Parts: sequence; C-alpha cells; structure tokens
Amino acid sequence: MREDIRTARRRDPAARSNLEVMLAYPGVHAVWGYRVAHRMWLAGAHLPARLLSQGIRAATGVEIHPGATIGRRLFIDHGMGVVIGETAIVGDDVMMYHGVTLGGRSSDRVKRHPTIDDGVTVGAGAIVLGAVTVGAGSIVGAQAVVVHDAPPGSVLTGVPARVLPQSDPETVDGGFFSI
Repeated sequence: MREDIRTARRRDPAARSNLEVMLAYPGVHAVWGYRVAHRMWLAGAHLPARLLSQGIRAATGVEIHPGATIGRRLFIDHGMGVVIGETAIVGDDVMMYHGVTLGGRSSDRVKRHPTIDDGVTVGAGAIVLGAVTVGAGSIVGAQAVVVHDAPPGSVLTGVPARVLPQSDPETVDGGFFSI
C-alpha cells in the first residue's frame, strides 16, 4: 500500500498528501481491491472474487477482472471508466488515464486481452484490443485504438493506432512525456 501511495504522489502533481491519496484516489482503491480479488481468484474462489471486483467497480468506476495479471506500481489517474479484461497482463510502472480499455477480440478461452509491458503510459480514452503487446516504455496517445503489436519505445496515435517515427529522443522518456 505504501508503494502505491508513493507512486501516486510521484505521478500526480495534484496529490498533496499521503492521506489524501489513501482516502480520495479511486484508481488506487481499485488497484488495492483488485489485489485482494486476484488472490481470491488464484485460490479458486472465482465467484467471490468476481463479486468483490464488481463491488470495487461500483465504488470506483474502475473494472479490473480478478484474473488479470497486474504488476507493481500501476497508477490509474482519475480512474473512471477503466476496464481491464481477464487475460490482460500489465507490467510494472504503468500509468493509465481515465476511460482506458484493455479489451478482448475473441470469445474463446485463450489469451484474448493485451499485454502492456513495463513503463507504458496509456492516454485517456485509449483502447487496446486483442492479444497484442505494447512494448516497454511506449506511449499510447489519448483516444488511440491499438490492434497490432508495438515495439518498445513506441508512440502510438490514431484510429487504428500507428507507431510514430522516432525522430527526437527527448519526446519519450521511459514512458513519460518530457518537458
């Protein structure tokens, strides 16, 4: 929990105190609830895990399936409308904004949701569909729709998203915009 609070403080310049993050950040609450539901899911308590995840969704506006695999220090800024599907894999140090969907493209019981590697930033309203991989340190622009794999360090924009050419190394800094 302390690590999640520190991450929110580091990622969000509007965060004024640890207490504020602990009490008033729905993205942080959603991640904490997911971690409990995920442990239940792994223990085979699927229905209770799903019920808990739906309660968390009702309380925070963030839906993370308890079967998803989420790494350390995920920060969901603003949270509302984020959906992370059952077979999604989210690496460490990922930042997501409101309205992000990590959705499936198949109804088969296979890996059907995206893999988001370490250090990726996913902009507001972005949609990543299917068993695609977004490489480490990439940035998915707001409202982009990603349906193909992207190599590490990519900047993805558009519908469907395409990888922007890398021309200036100062435009991407470990998944964060540089100023």
